[in-house]
Amino acid sequence: MSEHPPIPPVEITEQAVQNAVDAALAAIATASDTATIRAARAAHTAEGSPLSRMNAAIRDLPAERKAAAGKLVGQARARANQALADQEAVLAEVEARAQLDAETVDVTAVPPRRALGARHPLSLLMERMQDVLVGMGWEVGEGPELDHEWFVFDALNTDPDHPARSEQDTLYVAPTERHLALRSHTSTVQIRSLLERGAPLYLVGPGKVFRRDEIDATHVPVFHQLEGIAIDRGLTMAHLRGTLEHLARAMLGAEAQIRLRPNFFPFTEPSAEMDVWHPRAKGGARWIEWGGCGMVDPSVLRSCGVDPDEYQGFAFGMGIERTLQFRGDLNDMRDMIEGDLRFSRQFGMVV
Repeated sequence: MSEHPPIPPVEITEQAVQNAVDAALAAIATASDTATIRAARAAHTAEGSPLSRMNAAIRDLPAERKAAAGKLVGQARARANQALADQEAVLAEVEARAQLDAETVDVTAVPPRRALGARHPLSLLMERMQDVLVGMGWEVGEGPELDHEWFVFDALNTDPDHPARSEQDTLYVAPTERHLALRSHTSTVQIRSLLERGAPLYLVGPGKVFRRDEIDATHVPVFHQLEGIAIDRGLTMAHLRGTLEHLARAMLGAEAQIRLRPNFFPFTEPSAEMDVWHPRAKGGARWIEWGGCGMVDPSVLRSCGVDPDEYQGFAFGMGIERTLQFRGDLNDMRDMIEGDLRFSRQFGMVV
């Protein structure tokens, strides 16, 4: 096994001590950061450095030389250690100032603005319409988007051979023997709420619905509806009209009006098509078809376990996309589903 070469003896003379001090002071003076000052300490003042070895060698000197040598080496080590401490203090201050400069926050600077996303105008409009009815004392209800055919059609007095029940209009889920369908209206929420809670009931059911429609300027296969139902003693068509007129004026302004035209729906009798007078419509004020409504058919109440001789009620429904289209003077409904931020910016980017 190889051995380390022997360490040569240390000569303690004024010139040797001065050379060690000069080398230490030069290394310390040129140290520019924590790493280099640490290296200077290890090389010139720590154990194994020339000055440290000279200090250890004093014990081997004759007695008459120890005092003079001890004074000489001690003064040299003191100069080196003082220079080291001074330089460490300077570097510590420089590094602390640099760190503060790097971490400084300009509180007057404008923070960067990042587009993190925004609420879609359809969501905002649907919530606005809900708020109007909630302000009248109504409640908001929810239900499954995939539901049994009984809730989608049978409970709503829809005949088995009604065209709406065909696969050309409604999306059924295989196997068809399970009688599951994607709801084509949010009336299913009303049926479920009546079954669970009974009457009296004032409920608005917003949500997504599905139909086999081709995408064009006025139709999309997946859209949103807001339907309301009120079941109580003594309700009439006058209450229905008053509710819808209040909703129309809240959405379109104090000049808005509604009119009801006779129509037919399986779940209401009498039934009506509702038009709204839009005072600020593009191209001038005019009547616009908005949705359907009517008095709840007694058979629907019986299906939900409500006595039609004691309770009466009305129901209505309108499409949110349709409402946004004429309220925002939009020509093409497809703009609502393409995800183009320019569309949302027309209505304000509400996060």
